[in-house]
Formats: sequence, structure tokens, C-alpha cells
Amino acid sequence: MKRYNVAIVEPAALVAEGIASIIRDGEGDVVGIVGTTAELEALLRGAEVDVVIASASLHRDLEACVAIDDIPVVGILTSLMEDDVLRKFAATATIYTSGEELQRIVRRAVDLPAEHNYAESHELSERERDVLILVAKGFTNKEIASELNISPHTVISHRKNIVHKTGIRSVAGLTVYAVLNNLIDGEQL
Repeated sequence: MKRYNVAIVEPAALVAEGIASIIRDGEGDVVGIVGTTAELEALLRGAEVDVVIASASLHRDLEACVAIDDIPVVGILTSLMEDDVLRKFAATATIYTSGEELQRIVRRAVDLPAEHNYAESHELSERERDVLILVAKGFTNKEIASELNISPHTVISHRKNIVHKTGIRSVAGLTVYAVLNNLIDGEQL
């Protein structure tokens, strides 16, 4: 099996070196260990990286890190985190995860399609929510375009993003999603 290149972003040197040791014992090569996302951006400019392993506590800094746009990120949890933060990572592990399991998690993250990378948020944008609400109300693409003063092609693009982010393809499923997420009141249908 092909070896993969790993960058580690972890402010705690002891944790970072432990992760690096586990990765080296498996199928990975550690191309760098850094403590901040600024250092990560510099590292990514000069090295080919297949996966980033980062402290989940750096999630806000990782969101702003444009250099990881196409690279899956495995978050290392040292404390409890909100589900919406965890969903941003291609995968997560804790400091209690075994070495063998961490190697499996990282391998799966490397093998994931690019659509599951960190930089891509799973949150709907405000405009996507507007489109979703109108879809749930039974509007056609043309009617949505007219209502929101956008082109039908833009509506289609928003709908594709909504399907991609929610994983729901049917209008009925999207309607249920909108109701359950309080985007629309069931009475409005």
C-alpha cells in the first residue's frame, strides 16, 4: 500500500511526537510537526501533504487556513467538542485512541474523496437556507429565482450545495430537514 505524507499541527510537543511515532510505525511519513496554523501554511507551501492531523482545539484557526483547502484533516480531541465542530473534520480521534486505530482513521481520511475535507463547511449559507425554505414550500426553480432575484442557474447551484451538505436529495426529505431545523414552520406548508 502506498505511503502517505502527514503534517501534524499540535501545540503540545509530547502529544505531537507521540502522534508522529504512531504514524511512522504505520504507512505514513511525517513531513513536519508545527504548533500553529501559520506554521502549517508555511509548511504546506514547501511540502506535499496527503493529510493533516491537528489538535481539534485549533478548529477556528483551521477554518481560516486556506492552504488546507484540498487536504483532509483528522482532528485530535483532548476535550469534549460540539458536534458542529466535529463535523468539520474528515475524521476524529482522541488522545486515548490506540495507535492501530489512529493509523486506520488516518488511512481512511487519506482515501476519502476531496468533498469531505475540512475547509468545506457543512453549514448552509444564508442564501442556501432561503432557497431551502422555498423548496420546502413547493416553489419551482424558476419561481425561486424570481422570488430571490437570482438566476435559475444560481438556484440550481444552491440546490446542489444543499444536497451535498445535507445528503438529502428528495424535496420531501428537504422539507422534513427544514422543519426539523426550524427553518420553516410545519403550518406554513
